[in-house]
Amino acid sequence: QVQLVESGGGLVQPGGSLKLSCAASGIMAGVYAMAWYRQFPGKERELVARMRVNHGGSTNYADSVKGRFTVSRDNAKRTFYLHMNNLKPNDTAVYYCYAEHSDGLTQTPYWGQGTQVTVSS
Repeated sequence: QVQLVESGGGLVQPGGSLKLSCAASGIMAGVYAMAWYRQFPGKERELVARMRVNHGGSTNYADSVKGRFTVSRDNAKRTFYLHMNNLKPNDTAVYYCYAEHSDGLTQTPYWGQGTQVTVSS
């Protein structure tokens, strides 16, 4: 079992910045990637950014956030971050932390509870 708790959401003006945190606990062995997703009202969740735990921590980003958002992690704190810069009103969404886990036979997704980000003047 892996537990994920997001924090750091809130209200920010266009052009501003926010840093989301995802604190992980539980059995992290077997987690091979962490990601951030977001969900707009009435829409399905979409991938924002993903980081491989191994393989040099390779990352990939949605085209809509490239150059503005970056992900990082602090292994000692077991925390995964989403750094969001130059925020736009259409970044307003609920942001979810996501962990991909495999025991070699079964892949299991884990989700946090989500944190609201609102970009508005």
